Amino acid sequence: MAPYHVLMVHFPIALWITATLAILLRAFSGGALAHAVDRALVPLLSVSLVFGIIAFALGLLVWPWETISASALGRNHILAASWTITYWAMVLVVRWRRGEAVWNGLSRWIMAGFALVGSALLGITGTLGGHLVGIYTEVSVALRMLGWDVYTTYYVPNMTLAAILVVSVLLLGLGEWARRTFYHHAK
Repeated sequence: MAPYHVLMVHFPIALWITATLAILLRAFSGGALAHAVDRALVPLLSVSLVFGIIAFALGLLVWPWETISASALGRNHILAASWTITYWAMVLVVRWRRGEAVWNGLSRWIMAGFALVGSALLGITGTLGGHLVGIYTEVSVALRMLGWDVYTTYYVPNMTLAAILVVSVLLLGLGEWARRTFYHHAK
């Protein structure tokens, strides 16, 4: 399965990088080309997500679970791949649900930030996968300078998970309040 995983991961990589460029173009431009590219963004993100899920599933078949989960690098790669897929799924849902409104005001810069963070996650996931097969990059050096050695287990302490949950609930509440406030004033 390893050759299939290696082959398949290049599809979501290329498509998500293309989506990043499309989002950045649309964030910085309101021209005809940016609008045309934006019309293809939801299908592009959808196809990317499908390929990402397929690549993830194939990746789980490369090594036995006991083997890959016994390695800190393996666990980090699976964790980063899970985050990447989930993150880009969130970008897809935001763009799909908000429609053209996502490019109004501050939202356009938030979308640009989403795209850049998603690309960073994609790069980290690819770097970790490369390390698993003996292909090393300077990204791991940069991560080490930021305080994360890719050969040690990254984990999220329980208090951090609780903080993420609280902040998520607060952000959902704030979003619902803003939607109702702006929707009410728009009538």
